[in-house]
Amino acid sequence: MSFYSLFIVAIALSLDAFSISICTGLNSKLKRNEKLRFPVSFGFFQFFLSLAGAYSGFLINTYVLSIPKVLGGIIIGIVGILMLREGIKNTGECVLVKKGMELVLGISVSIDAFVIGFTLLNKISSNILLFKDTLFIGLVTFLMSVFALYISNFLRKIDIFTKYADYLGGFILVIFGVKMIFF
Repeated sequence: MSFYSLFIVAIALSLDAFSISICTGLNSKLKRNEKLRFPVSFGFFQFFLSLAGAYSGFLINTYVLSIPKVLGGIIIGIVGILMLREGIKNTGECVLVKKGMELVLGISVSIDAFVIGFTLLNKISSNILLFKDTLFIGLVTFLMSVFALYISNFLRKIDIFTKYADYLGGFILVIFGVKMIFF
């Protein structure tokens, strides 16, 4: 795969992590080190699941199922609904602060990386080249997520974003969940 094609795939895979990182960055209840766990999780799981998908695709190239996308969409949708519910209740609790949420979201947004690895990266003949390409995908996702956190610092200064951050984050997650399930 050419560098240009790999870069486009990496950007496309990182867009959902980018959006979720903006939502986490807007959340004032999360501390900086808690926010940084999300990009690390997103980058790692994009790398790991694209690598696992490539090896799985190499072994089973003829059976591409949509179950992983549907499962990831359901998980992201549930987290979005929980965020919307917390915004409506306005109890001051934050779903994203709960322990392990960065892992749940990291795996959920990386299911598509597994499918990409399964379908596109399974024809790579060198393990070193495969490792380098999947590491590049994880690095791009990490950098895009950190950039989203940086952007959210500026968006947080706008009152409407901070006032409705739970609604915005929940709505975006529900939309991504629906997109993963049906599209």
